[in-house]
Amino acid sequence: MHLPSRRRFLATAVGAAAGTAALAYPAPAHAGPGGHRRPFGRFGSPAARRTPRTLYVDPLGRGDFTTVQDAVTAATGSGWTLVLAPGTYRETVLLDPTRTEATWIGATENARDTVIVYDNAAGTPKPGGGTYGTTGSATTTVQAAGFTARWITFANDWLRADHPGITGTQAVALKVQGDRSAFHHCRFLGHQDTLYADSIAVTAVARQYYAHCYTEGDVDFVFGRATAVHEHGHFRTLRRTDLAGPPYGFVFAPSTADATPYGHLVIRSRISSAAPDGFYKLARPWVPSSDPTARPSLVVRDTRLGPGIDAVAPYADMSAAFPWQEQRFAEYRNTGPGAAITVPANRPQLTAEQAESATRAAYLGDWEPWKPWKKVA
Repeated sequence: MHLPSRRRFLATAVGAAAGTAALAYPAPAHAGPGGHRRPFGRFGSPAARRTPRTLYVDPLGRGDFTTVQDAVTAATGSGWTLVLAPGTYRETVLLDPTRTEATWIGATENARDTVIVYDNAAGTPKPGGGTYGTTGSATTTVQAAGFTARWITFANDWLRADHPGITGTQAVALKVQGDRSAFHHCRFLGHQDTLYADSIAVTAVARQYYAHCYTEGDVDFVFGRATAVHEHGHFRTLRRTDLAGPPYGFVFAPSTADATPYGHLVIRSRISSAAPDGFYKLARPWVPSSDPTARPSLVVRDTRLGPGIDAVAPYADMSAAFPWQEQRFAEYRNTGPGAAITVPANRPQLTAEQAESATRAAYLGDWEPWKPWKKVA
């Protein structure tokens, strides 16, 4: 079976021609007075700016900027909002630590319509020599604290089949390092290392919240040392034709620092698969060379695990020196065929008392990003 090109998938999803740079499909029919289209939906426009710190981005030139990075560069300091018109933004974007409390909004309020995508991998040669590495492969990197995104797709459409000579196949769609980073109704598309939920330093705690988001990939596609809560999420494992048998990959690969009390929490979510039954592991621990004392932490609770997850042995080692049994892995009240407990030693479970501490409030403290959103721009 031949896998369809992710570029073709993205083009179909947003109506853009495959591989074109920053080309958007025509704005949806948000009609204003006289029938004029409204590429920024209910969030204003350059002529009707909601706040002095609201900027409008549109590849077709109807905003303040045509690229996301140009808007980010112009938005110096704290508290800026970017409203993104529907379209495909083929570029890499960096939000540095000085641009705090930023908000990015997909104007149609449908993440499928607004896509930030590029195609670097860890092994992609850099123009000045060397390769990008995992971090450098990221399409979008968020380092600033207090970031919020709504209704945006972050993607990396690099494909192994297109680059058989490259062995560094990590290709990050989004790397998040800032504390208090929230993503609502977003999508994260890639294959290996899709969503890198990290922190700015080993000693820094970065609280992150992902609500009603869709994430897909194959190898370690949700990973990193952040304290990250994934609530009402949908994780989908992809089919692979380059491997003869299981495992195809791993959904989670936390790298939580030993001193950080909480790692990744998955709650009230689901995991589905495009692969044969049992071809994916739920997780494996990542102890990076930059932090050999890491003790990865993952709790999956109240979540439906589809048949794609290997129920008999859902965890694996990334390195024999750091067996998964010595890490902070646990489950609680999961359902579905991938959650069946057939070998109890392979499925560590929280007690009811322990589960009282495995909540979004415990993980995120005084930050409550799930509260109703009142700001419109």
